Amino acid sequence: MPQQVAVIDYGSGNLHSVAKAIEHNNAVDVVVTGDPERIRRADRVVLPGVGAMGDCLEGLKARGLDQLIDELVGQKPLMGVCVGMQILAKSGEESAGVEALGVFPGRVTRFPREMTDAAGLPYKVPHMGWNQVMQRAHPMWSSIPDATRFYFVHSYRYAVTSSEQVVGVCDYGEHFAAALAREGVFAVQFHPEKSHDMGLMLYRNFLTWDGTC
Repeated sequence: MPQQVAVIDYGSGNLHSVAKAIEHNNAVDVVVTGDPERIRRADRVVLPGVGAMGDCLEGLKARGLDQLIDELVGQKPLMGVCVGMQILAKSGEESAGVEALGVFPGRVTRFPREMTDAAGLPYKVPHMGWNQVMQRAHPMWSSIPDATRFYFVHSYRYAVTSSEQVVGVCDYGEHFAAALAREGVFAVQFHPEKSHDMGLMLYRNFLTWDGTC
């Protein structure tokens, strides 16, 4: 019987493209659901997210899924994607400031408006498009070369990169965390489902990851 992956549905977009990417060439049952019991029964859980951090948190809390995520941490492999990574932080300044889920320490803040490149030209915000991710050792990077390019779309970022829980770093005017990890949890700022073969490989790695760092 194939393992089941629950993609958490709390009113955010992009859910079915995430589900299709996980299913791609993998013998796995993927269900998009906001039902807490179905999520609890799943072998693995994915927390996607697009849009404003505050809206995503409100959608989770309205369905009681914020408490469920806290319950699941350390109990089964959990993967956060894009804003799904941001809401696992402690807080964020978007949406006039929000308290997030606190799975990871740190605050999500906007890219500085004054960032310029070597030619003095301003960096565009949102950060949108392909960019390299410099890896720090973690099983989820198996078969993915260091400095692989992934697809990003975001205006806010987890800026602290010195923490041992930062396992991927990207440079866009300054360094920011592209991937965070702790026991049983792996989260990325980029969109694996939009990142072609290496994005699919990352989801494939998630299906075999035992939750260790």
